[in-house]
Amino acid sequence: MVSRPVTPDDRPAPRPDNRRRGRRVRRWVIVLGVLVILLVGADFGAAAFAEHTISQKAREQLSLTDDPSVDIHGFPFLTQALSGDYSHITVSADGVPVGGELRDLGVSAELEDVTAPLSDLTAGNTKNVKIGKLTGAVTIKASDIARISPLDKIQNLRIDQSTEAYVKYGDTDQGQEPDPTPTNSAGETEDGNTAGVRLSGDVQVAGQKVEIFCFALIELKDKTITITPHRLQFGNDHETTVVPESVQKALMPNFRATIDTSTLPLSVTPTAVRVDSGSVTIKGEATSVNFSDLSTTKG
Repeated sequence: MVSRPVTPDDRPAPRPDNRRRGRRVRRWVIVLGVLVILLVGADFGAAAFAEHTISQKAREQLSLTDDPSVDIHGFPFLTQALSGDYSHITVSADGVPVGGELRDLGVSAELEDVTAPLSDLTAGNTKNVKIGKLTGAVTIKASDIARISPLDKIQNLRIDQSTEAYVKYGDTDQGQEPDPTPTNSAGETEDGNTAGVRLSGDVQVAGQKVEIFCFALIELKDKTITITPHRLQFGNDHETTVVPESVQKALMPNFRATIDTSTLPLSVTPTAVRVDSGSVTIKGEATSVNFSDLSTTKG
């Protein structure tokens, strides 16, 4: 006997209770999906509200015209908010003014182990916000450094990286300056309390405007940064880079300056200084501080 293939019409119809069970499962899946979306949306909304509150307070304390960037890390946010404990918050801002000379600072702060009661945040009160560890960085641009006396006598002041060895000893490889960015075994940039810097600009020599390169060391001591010039070179448009000794003695003081870091935002202990093209960055750390320590007003 030849068997006939089974067709869809030959298959038994699903039982009614199986169909109902399948519909109930699908409904529950849809309901759970909607709940998850609502909870995630509520979590992000609450986080955005908290970030906005902190941003507004930071704007007041940093004397900014716009709200700084605030990012509360970790998910879900609501569990952190209910407990009042936050593992990591990032605050960053540009265009921070301090005094009359420094008008365009870049400030970034990593806040760890933050205690911020939910009732205070919802009320916009940050006085009781405590920070377990604060890691901060303040970047001073060349345009601000050019306002610091006596560097304000240098026209078109520019800042570039150099190495401490090149600052002290000059050409090391057929006149080519070596890589100014020291790195560790992991390839990460290393920062220390000293750094080489090349300052360049126009100065008056015998009534003529001359481009001068100054190779100096930036050193961090306590809460003061000193710029100490070591040697000068003429600009590239001259046939020789040798600056006569008498000219060096006359011009060298114009490249010597100090920066008081205690006037800068973030009440941190300075630990490192780094030179980048066009800027100098001071890094530091502090423990057990208040949110008000982000302020540019030192009292």
